[in-house]
Amino acid sequence: MDFVSIRIITGDVARLVEFYEKATGVPATWATEDFAELRTPSATLAIASTRTVPLFAPGSSRPAENHSVITEFLVDDVDRVYENLTGVVPRFVKEPTTMPWGNRSLLFRDPDGNLVNFFTPVTPAAVEKFAR
Repeated sequence: MDFVSIRIITGDVARLVEFYEKATGVPATWATEDFAELRTPSATLAIASTRTVPLFAPGSSRPAENHSVITEFLVDDVDRVYENLTGVVPRFVKEPTTMPWGNRSLLFRDPDGNLVNFFTPVTPAAVEKFAR
């Protein structure tokens, strides 16, 4: 089994896609006005409209209600990314901080309130764990 993607359901696909394109530098591929993907070498962030929910199971997902999932992106230099995001992200939850498990992390919310973590491994163990 391979983990392939995570999908965010939103009431405003264009707004969320634009935010993630600016934040990640990854261009989106649009399938329809209700569905776009930002593909990275290891996984895909899919963004879909609330109009797609009934295709799976009506009422099974509601936008902007996530309080338990953090979408994470491995970046080369989290401090540099933080500087570049100051005009994109209105408010950071946590500025770059080195975590006990060896990653330097930057935490913020997307326009729907979903938590996003950009991180860079900084300890030898973390660097080895995420070696590409």
